[in-house]
Amino acid sequence: MPLYHTLGIVPEKRHIVARQPNGQLYQEELVGTQGFAGMSSLVYHLYPPTRVRQKDKPYSAIPKIAIENGLDAMSFQGFDVQPEKDFIKSRNTLFVNANMHIGLAAPQQSTPYFYKNADADELIFVHRGSGKLRTMYGSLQFSYGDYLVIPRGTVYQVEFDTDDNRWLYVESFAPIFTPRRYRNDFGQLLEHSPFCERDLKRPQNLQTFDEMGEFDIFIKKKGYIFPYVYANHPFDVAGWDGYHYPYLFSIFNFEPITGRIHMPPPIHQTFESQHFVICSFVPRLYDYHPQAIPAPYHHSNIDSDELLYYVDGDFMSRNNIQKGQITLHPGGIPHGPHPGAIERSIGKKETHELAVMIDPFNPVMVTEAAMNISVKDYYKSWME
Repeated sequence: MPLYHTLGIVPEKRHIVARQPNGQLYQEELVGTQGFAGMSSLVYHLYPPTRVRQKDKPYSAIPKIAIENGLDAMSFQGFDVQPEKDFIKSRNTLFVNANMHIGLAAPQQSTPYFYKNADADELIFVHRGSGKLRTMYGSLQFSYGDYLVIPRGTVYQVEFDTDDNRWLYVESFAPIFTPRRYRNDFGQLLEHSPFCERDLKRPQNLQTFDEMGEFDIFIKKKGYIFPYVYANHPFDVAGWDGYHYPYLFSIFNFEPITGRIHMPPPIHQTFESQHFVICSFVPRLYDYHPQAIPAPYHHSNIDSDELLYYVDGDFMSRNNIQKGQITLHPGGIPHGPHPGAIERSIGKKETHELAVMIDPFNPVMVTEAAMNISVKDYYKSWME
């Protein structure tokens, strides 16, 4: 859950007269979700945020489904996704359901235009590359291991430092929060939480752009990209305050919870939404009971699919897994360590693995883009 944050010029009270140095009124905009009941921010523009100069014909970004109903354990070579210069075109949506989209991107160039997802909160995990996320709320510097949480409706640009960038992204049609069980009634993260407010990086360096011209904003809505041209720079914000803004959390700031015997996956939970959870597997000490088996036990995902994105390190429970690989273990059938993994884990003291797990509560469909990078016969990989 983001904290209250403010940058720039903000009037003493909401919805009162506030004038610019030239005598013109600041243009107040409430940006929020869930009607007027969710998180929101009040933003003060130099100009009305409604000045559309023109709009062009929308085009579809709806992914094509290859497997609508499936029960196979599957694996996908994520680094086989080909780099693409354009930011929007670089996105390869691999898994979808009514609540979320999950995909990979390998963008090579910074965005010359602006982008806004009007459908979904975006959670981006940075696997390779670094750069700056620029928004009307300020900017965030990101690098390897960072989660970027971008609430729906945020107009943004991305400036990359290099052309070698690899992203895992989630589009959630419900807001993304920190886990409720780690927060008290006031929203404060509790002492037993694996991270705290100090670990959440908020936007800084607010810049106010007083520029007229033609500013391209590509807006995603209902699976379509709508090209709009606005008459003034969208980052014409002199100040703002509230709870609705992008923020950053590094996976390296996640403090793992350990025990004498193997702990269940919820201890790794980092984010949640109404229809899924996201967990971070980070370097940690293994279980310290003298007869503990560090490898995870076999388990059945009856109520959810499990998607595991392998980032770095030695993936103890899997054989022949590479960086950037994704496994899909569907709800309804058991899965567990690969042959030999349980035995070789006994006596191990620590792990250096890094991975991101996404558990959708409703089954995902597999897209054609995913099938292009699928590993043949992965479902047989538990045979000795």
